[in-house]
Amino acid sequence: MKLATWNVNSLTVRLGQVEEWIKKEKPDLLLLQETKQENIKFPHEAIHALGYSSIHNGQKTYNGVAIISKYELLDIQNNIPGFEDEQKRLIAATVNTNQGKIRVVCVYVPNGQSVDSDKYLYKLDWLKHFTLWLKNEMESYPDIIIAGDFNIAPQDIDCHDPEAWKNSVLVSPKEREAFQKIIDLGLSDSFRTINPSENQYSWWDYRMAGFRRNLGMRIDHILTNKNLVDKIKVSAIDKEPRKSERPSDHTPVIIEI
Repeated sequence: MKLATWNVNSLTVRLGQVEEWIKKEKPDLLLLQETKQENIKFPHEAIHALGYSSIHNGQKTYNGVAIISKYELLDIQNNIPGFEDEQKRLIAATVNTNQGKIRVVCVYVPNGQSVDSDKYLYKLDWLKHFTLWLKNEMESYPDIIIAGDFNIAPQDIDCHDPEAWKNSVLVSPKEREAFQKIIDLGLSDSFRTINPSENQYSWWDYRMAGFRRNLGMRIDHILTNKNLVDKIKVSAIDKEPRKSERPSDHTPVIIEI
């Protein structure tokens, strides 16, 4: 089974890139973030033409998450139950695979803007509620994959210049602590587990020739429970889409189980 996550930064702009990537890589599951589309605008027909089903939780201009799947998508959940939030940042479903039943959660964690902003406080609050909900999900679904744009570089190795970014959003101690609390539920960061010393990134700022100079961060993650992480054959970052004309500032992250 091949699963990938990709913040496409507008599916309207990058549908063609997503279609080409699906045709080339043939993932079993592709999780998208920042679709920036209302549900009525999501291209279900185009996805279906490629042999996939899809679900979407979106809004106009901002946010938006989707799951594209070769499997039937069951027990669908939009947003964090009990957490009042107009922003569309979470969608979950269950799939029956050759590895058994797996709960798949697609997330787009708030960016936070800056550590002295209200958006940073919102990010920490969102992560707190997400972690509480996820704990309950893991009790109901023994095998689970959580993937998406977490907007957190968990360690200094995940940042091109840790000293320059010190105490900034994406790498601040409180954000990293929140990420670790998610891991402590019994999950593994698949890329870092398989590639313990690799300096690779999944996001590069459009500014300052960030991609060309490799001024990036690894902020897109695929987390799995221990049973699944022990079965992972490949955990990689595909930089090719970032080389496209008018690319997203993120690129796909992949696991193969």
